[in-house]
Amino acid sequence: MSSPTLAAPDAEPVPPLPPAAHRRARRTLLLLAAVCVLPVLASYLMFYLWPPQGRVNHGTLLEPVPLPATVLDGAGGQPALARAELEGRWTLLITAPAACDAACTRALYVMRQARLAQAREMARVGRVWLITDGGAPAAEALSSAAAGTSPGASPADGLRLARADAAWLDALAPATPGTIYLIDPLGQRMMRFDDTSGRTAAAQALSRDLQRLLKYSGLGRTPPGGRP
Repeated sequence: MSSPTLAAPDAEPVPPLPPAAHRRARRTLLLLAAVCVLPVLASYLMFYLWPPQGRVNHGTLLEPVPLPATVLDGAGGQPALARAELEGRWTLLITAPAACDAACTRALYVMRQARLAQAREMARVGRVWLITDGGAPAAEALSSAAAGTSPGASPADGLRLARADAAWLDALAPATPGTIYLIDPLGQRMMRFDDTSGRTAAAQALSRDLQRLLKYSGLGRTPPGGRP
């Protein structure tokens, strides 16, 4: 004997949004997108389309390509690295084997000096070394990269170490030994610096380009009396 089944009441259709409410929702979504994208776009436009009189770009502009969403294994006892960690600030990045030859050591030095030169704005700049083999990071390179940081800092203070994979290397190619990439706050490669043979001059050139980008992009800037 089967028990009687109560018929489920018909679900009332959800009324469509009034046209005015639909337009407000769309404007809200567009505003949120603009808040994220416009500061980076403004830095690109001011840096390349309306350059100051007589200025020379030191870095080579690249087509913006998002770094892969794959998570990289950490190196040197550091945690894994995901692209999301790079978003929201400008990042200086190199790829090199763990042994870190002379070109790699110079690049690490130039990255460190260019970041320190930003003074109060240097918290808006990150540094990453993607290690292209399975070796242990060279202690001498880490010491050089950390020199000039606060007393008591660890050897890799401020420098993120991770194992590169094929997808990240493909997104960054082409590269020569010692190439420094600049990653924008959206996680895209946007510029590279190939010549670090003269360490001091290279650090000054990178610092000037970075300073202009920080000036025209408000992302990551700490408000007065506040936190980023």
